[in-house]
Order: sequence, then C-alpha cells, then structure tokens
Amino acid sequence: MSEITWVYIKNLAQHIGTKVEIRGWIRNKRSSGKLAFLQLRDGSGFVQAVAELAVLGEETFKIIKTIKIESSFIIRGTVNKDERAPNGVELAVEYFQPVHLNTDDYPIANKDHNVDFLMGYRHLWLRSKRQFHIMTIRNRIIRAIRDFYFKEGFKQIDNPIFTGSVGESAGNLFSLDYYDYGKVYLAQTGQLYLEAAAQAYGKVFDFGPTFRAEKSKTRRHLIEFWMNDTEMAFFHHDDNLKLQEQLVSYVVQSVLENCKEDLAALERDLTFLERVKPPFHRITYTECIERLKKDGFSIEWGDDFGAQEEIHIANLYDRPVFVEKFPRAFKAFYMQPDPENPKVVLCADLLANEGYGEIIGGSERIWDKDLLIERIKESGLNVEEYKWYLELREYGSVPHSGFGIGLERTVCWICGLQHIREAIPFARTLYRVYP
Repeated sequence: MSEITWVYIKNLAQHIGTKVEIRGWIRNKRSSGKLAFLQLRDGSGFVQAVAELAVLGEETFKIIKTIKIESSFIIRGTVNKDERAPNGVELAVEYFQPVHLNTDDYPIANKDHNVDFLMGYRHLWLRSKRQFHIMTIRNRIIRAIRDFYFKEGFKQIDNPIFTGSVGESAGNLFSLDYYDYGKVYLAQTGQLYLEAAAQAYGKVFDFGPTFRAEKSKTRRHLIEFWMNDTEMAFFHHDDNLKLQEQLVSYVVQSVLENCKEDLAALERDLTFLERVKPPFHRITYTECIERLKKDGFSIEWGDDFGAQEEIHIANLYDRPVFVEKFPRAFKAFYMQPDPENPKVVLCADLLANEGYGEIIGGSERIWDKDLLIERIKESGLNVEEYKWYLELREYGSVPHSGFGIGLERTVCWICGLQHIREAIPFARTLYRVYP
C-alpha cells in the first residue's frame, strides 16, 4: 500500500484502472444497506466514491455511515471509468482513514440558507461547488491578465498601498496616521506611480488591492477590491482603446477555452461571451446623452451616468462598448482634454453586456506640466502634494495613456453572477468585515 501514489481529483481520469490515494473532505454522502456513496472534494475537484461493507469491514464501514459532512480523510482505491460522472470516473474504496471526524453538524449544510447567512460563514461557504467554480474562473482571469501583459512585453510593478497623494476623489479615501508624517491614505489606484514607472520602462502594469471609502450598497461595489492598472508611454487615446480590446478578448477567450466545466456548472449562457472579439463598439458621451433622452431617460449633458444608464447603453450592442469623451468637469484631474473640444477629455469607460456595466476606466494622461497644475487646482487639490508627480512632466515628458480593470466586476460578468460579493474570497462591503 505504501507505493500507492497520492493523486489530486482533477487528475483521476489519467489513472483509470490503477490504485491511487486521495486526501480531502466529504462534502455529502448517502448509504443503502451494504453500500455508501461518498461525494468527495480535495480542492482540485469533486468525485464520487463507492464504499462497500464487504471490502472495508464492519468497523470502518460503520465510521463511513455515521461520518459527518466536511470531515477529512485519506482514501485509497481503484479508479474506475464512469461515463455518467462529470469527470468520467468513480473511485472504488479499498482503504479509509479518517483524519478529523467532525463532532458537530456542518452549519451550512442546509440548502435553503440565504446569501446573507452564507456570507457570515464565508470561510466555510468557499468549500461549496458553486464557489469552487467561481474561484477557479477568477484564478484563470488573473492568470490570463498577467499572461497577456508578459506576452506583450510589459513589466509588472508593485505599487505602494500607503500613499500621500489622491488619485481619484478625496471623498472616498481611508486615511490613517503615519508616524510623524501625518495623514496618509490607503491607495484607491496605483495609476500615479505606474505613470512614473512607464517613463522608466515603457509599458507597465500592476495587480493588487485597492480601497474606496464609498458608502455604496449596490451589487456592483466593494470597499476593498483587486485592480489591474496599466500605463504605456507614447500611447494615445486610440492606442489605449485597442490595447483594452485585446486584453479583454484574450481574457474571455482564455476562460472559454480552459473553464468549460466551470461555466457549465454555473449554467452560464455563453452567447455574448463568444462574441467578445475586437473591434468593440464605440460611442461618445454626447451621443449617449442624445440616445438616452430619446429612449425616455431624464438626463442632460453634464450629468454622470448611473447603473441603469450604463446597462441601457451596453444592451444596445452585441459585445462590449466604449463610451468615450466625458465632460472634464466630473472626470479626474489627470485626463487629457480633447484638442478638438476642451470641454471633454480623452477617456473611455468599457461597458460589458447583460447588465454588468463598467469594467474598465481609462484615459490619455496630461503630459504638459502647466495644464496639469491647472487641473489639480480646479479639482481643489494641493499642488505641493503632487510635486513628484509634476516632476515627471519636467524630465522627458511624453504622451502616455492607461486604464484600470476591476477584477471582481470582470469575474461577475464572465461568471454571470448577480452580486459582486461572490466574486472575491472574502468580501468587504459597507456593512461586512466578518469573517
């Protein structure tokens, strides 16, 4: 028995007809007379195992019949082909060793629990099949994003989480005391630092947690979430949009190719995802306002979009759509004004179909120092706090552009989730920091 190989469930199909060992947890079971059917998981996948009294003996079989859900084990047995099983195999148990026998009933075994209850047990809910498939897709998206950038010659930059500079809006920052320095903030974007790195290395990206003290309770908002920011030297607005198209298409195609079983388990309709290929549609903010008014929305030029406006515009198209050239009045200070119309800036939000709204925001950046100072003042910010950022415009300043893509919103869209709280292992929302 000592020569039997420990195998992960996801690889069992490669071992049909051989004896293997698996180590994991019992997610469900049922027994009938002298047979017990065990639903097993090990973090890599799921499989059914069949335990027989005649093979295991009365003492071991009694343990199996009385064992509680999510007890841990080591099992050895033969892998048999089973066309009816999702992964095409079943395990015939020949040896069963408990590792930890739970004494209490599993608190979330009841299938009728609501989502709020389950979020209170998120540390256990992550073990469920649905969450396994969501996190598998999330992992694939992360991998695809990084693969894309490395393939395109980008360098990854790890930006600070503590920052003394405001990147978006001072009204949604978490502040804290930083020794004798005074107030610092949890980063709401890595963009400003990436701009410095772009002038050192040309094409750069980051991938890390960001924080927004935004008192929003919608299904699309988190307080702490993961963001991929990207900056490119010598890229103009159009170059920026083309790169975003390529990235999003690459990510979606990677999920479609590598996560077929996960998407099927989530019952995801792939109709729109299969259309996610360049070029994406483009519409200006001004054209959007005209269309929204025509379709009965109460909105005027200069108003920002809400979720319903974004959804309406996105659903007019068969694939993601860029809404570009928003009014400078409500956009960030660093966005380059449109030379043909200085009232708007060279920016774009990428809207996903099916009601998921904005997943990317980006722009061409201001690279003229005097104009940047003007915009910092317009935004009510302290010019002195941006001394280092302004110095980037003093030494070899060049046109440059960038964007940020929200990981959890992308996971929501690709998985077809109704709420963003399932798109991250441990959600931090307005009223939740536990567990």
